[in-house]
Amino acid sequence: MVRAIVGGCWGDEGKGKMTDLLSEDSDIVVRFQGGANAGHTIINQYGKFALHLLPSGICRQDVTNVIAQGVAFNLEQFFKELDSVLEKNVPMPNILVSDRAQIVMPYHVLFDALEEQRLGKGGFGSTKSGIAPFYSDKYLKIGIQVCDLYDDEGLMEKLRKACAQKNVTLQSLYKQEELLEPEKLYAYLVSYRERLLPFVGDTAVFLNNAIRQGKNILLEGQLGSLKDPDNGIYPFTTSSSPLAGFACVGAAIPPHAIQQVIVVVKAYSSAVGAGAFVSEIFGPEADELRDRGGDGGEYGATTGRPRRMGWLDTVAVKYGCMLQGCTDVCLSLIDVLGYLDKIPVCTAYEVDGRTITDFPVTPLLNRAKPVYEYVDGWKSDILGCRRWEDLPENARKYIEFVEEKIGYPITIISTGPKRDDIIYRKK
Repeated sequence: MVRAIVGGCWGDEGKGKMTDLLSEDSDIVVRFQGGANAGHTIINQYGKFALHLLPSGICRQDVTNVIAQGVAFNLEQFFKELDSVLEKNVPMPNILVSDRAQIVMPYHVLFDALEEQRLGKGGFGSTKSGIAPFYSDKYLKIGIQVCDLYDDEGLMEKLRKACAQKNVTLQSLYKQEELLEPEKLYAYLVSYRERLLPFVGDTAVFLNNAIRQGKNILLEGQLGSLKDPDNGIYPFTTSSSPLAGFACVGAAIPPHAIQQVIVVVKAYSSAVGAGAFVSEIFGPEADELRDRGGDGGEYGATTGRPRRMGWLDTVAVKYGCMLQGCTDVCLSLIDVLGYLDKIPVCTAYEVDGRTITDFPVTPLLNRAKPVYEYVDGWKSDILGCRRWEDLPENARKYIEFVEEKIGYPITIISTGPKRDDIIYRKK
């Protein structure tokens, strides 16, 4: 069986925990897109991990963790994360890295920072992980693949061409005096190749063979639906598709193979970076929700930046679930809302005097105002609750209200940061 775990909105929904949990009965966990620009936090018997590149099944000894060709592969980050995992006494994980994955180069990170600096207040809120320049090079066909590390002549030729192009931009647009040297970049890359070699393989063949063998495969998405560059809050999106359907490209598996799409949605909203966020709240109201949220507060796992906070937006969630092809919704962090007497839920937008319930294009989204309905709170601590029947009546009503508004079944409820803080609910 092939399942996908993906985000319903802006990202940071709690996908890492769910992937770690569901990997228990999975043979393979696959990262199929994105790079080290977002983090998945997991908590288990080994401790707490903020993973940016490694798949979230990394602590399971019987799981093969695949970094597929759709991933922006950062060599330095890969080994930094692997070493940090091993330092916590996690046994050496089973990892397979696609020989077709492309490498995030040091100049991608440099250009990302320079462009945000040049744009100033008009920037996109980049994590400065090099992701946009990386994907630009990928589609300009001047990227470096993992397999290139083992072809000396071809690697140098690619580096010379890339540096010649990029040095012009460094001088003319960014007014930089220090230019790129292909020889230094070559030395950087080959310093990793021997340690990397045991992990490298043809992940497309591996995964398609596993599907034919009936293996349980878990596809781990990064970020969320609204960050998709074709369907999201463009241009404030990421540079690869976080939709479950993109796994067919990023991991080279057939579309008919994906049988279940679990969309993780927060019981409230949060976002990192710029872009429209209709249900956003500010001031003390936002500060309290941020400090209560997540495990230790709502701060970016990659950047450490305070997340923008808001109430649950069913317009956005319904749209995100539609894009993902949702079969099951996992509602996370509902335990955070136990302090509220009344819980606001954004169920529609007002745009130019009209009330709408379908997620609009960016120019209209920028003018949208939230329309709220209020649900009674339960005013009690439900942290770690593990049975539907044990939830307070008003907590159950909140879940049922959200389910009705979004039109997709909420079958999993996360009630805390630990692996076992979970409720499975029948459709």
